[in-house]
Amino acid sequence: MVVNVPRAKRTERPIYLNHDIMGSTFRRNWEGDYHCSASEVKAMLRDQPDYSTDMEIIESLTIDQLNYTSLEQYRTRHKTYREAHPWGGLDNASYLEKIGGAAYGKDGYLHPTCAGLLMFGDEYRIVREYPDFFLDYREMLDPSIRWTDRLYSSTGDWSGNLYDFYFKVYNKLIQDIKVPFKTIGGNRIDDTPVHRAIREVLANCLVNYDVLVPRGVVILKERNKIVLENPGYIRVGKDQMRKGGESDPRNRTIMKMFNMIGIGERAGSGVPELFSVWEEQGWEEPLIEERFGDASRTILTLSFEKKPAIKTGDKGNSSIKPSDIEHNKGKKGQKPAIKTGDKKPAIKSTNTEHNKRNKSAKTLLYNERILDFMQPKHEYQLSDFCELLGLKRSRTKEILQNLINSNDIKPIGSNRNRRYILIPTN
Repeated sequence: MVVNVPRAKRTERPIYLNHDIMGSTFRRNWEGDYHCSASEVKAMLRDQPDYSTDMEIIESLTIDQLNYTSLEQYRTRHKTYREAHPWGGLDNASYLEKIGGAAYGKDGYLHPTCAGLLMFGDEYRIVREYPDFFLDYREMLDPSIRWTDRLYSSTGDWSGNLYDFYFKVYNKLIQDIKVPFKTIGGNRIDDTPVHRAIREVLANCLVNYDVLVPRGVVILKERNKIVLENPGYIRVGKDQMRKGGESDPRNRTIMKMFNMIGIGERAGSGVPELFSVWEEQGWEEPLIEERFGDASRTILTLSFEKKPAIKTGDKGNSSIKPSDIEHNKGKKGQKPAIKTGDKKPAIKSTNTEHNKRNKSAKTLLYNERILDFMQPKHEYQLSDFCELLGLKRSRTKEILQNLINSNDIKPIGSNRNRRYILIPTN
């Protein structure tokens, strides 16, 4: 017997029992239900209203405290994209109000909205309002080097806001994408469906960033894949995100700001278009993951590996020849002769070698997950990593020791109160 339980609408969540919203809220996870933590419940409550939370007014700041270099660059892009737009001639204050970056507070003065601060603020001011705010780009193109390139919001040598992060990262992501030679009207066209798909999903990652959830946005570029992670679960659900046609962004005002400069303007169609483009290129299908818990995340993996070709000759046992069958005709109960050279190697030794390789691959995956999880200058307990990896303490300690030996992390304190910190790279 199969019982199909429909996904609760965003406005109906959280689902809880006995009038106990914090202690008896449940979320369906595959074939079972699990208790939600207080932070998960609060995230659902934040997502309930129909208004966009990035329109909240931050009355502790004035619009003069925004980064006007970022704003001027944005205005230039807007003018290039929509040259005759009626807002082009407005002063900065009026322009910010029009695009949703500022609004009048109770005191009658214009203040930045959450969207205005995240898009055009400086990182040191953003983290005063949202302490968990963090943007991180990691490039790992050489296995012998931990990072071939790294850009994160707290370095202090750039603004650290969403707008500047988007363009800095996009330009890094597309550096290795091959562009076919194509001209229209004598002008070379350097834009491809792959470029457009990457623009859409990068904007989607930032538009759905829940700034009150820990760990921040992480963009990882490797030789054969790009991984985009943003805090927060998928509001429309993974299946609906895959199908498209329904747009429910977490930060609608930020989405509007990107739309006004020609990015992410096709609401609800970015992910289906991504799958279509990857299919046309013959690459492995993009992978969408959701991780729930205190630090819920949405993870999109874009692989540039070609899908394996399926050969028609792979079916059945190709080592058995028609002559073998003919030779054994009429011999009841006998199977076709198999040559000695066709025998499989001993199962025991093969399985042992396979298990060793499998454990090594898992260890590398755990190492990568830990390093992606850790942020500079933060201290972590063993229990943090046990929860992250879903492993027992003994196995987690073994993995952490490997990272200590490779000088990636450093232990602090005695065994009972031991903490771990990330060793900064040069």
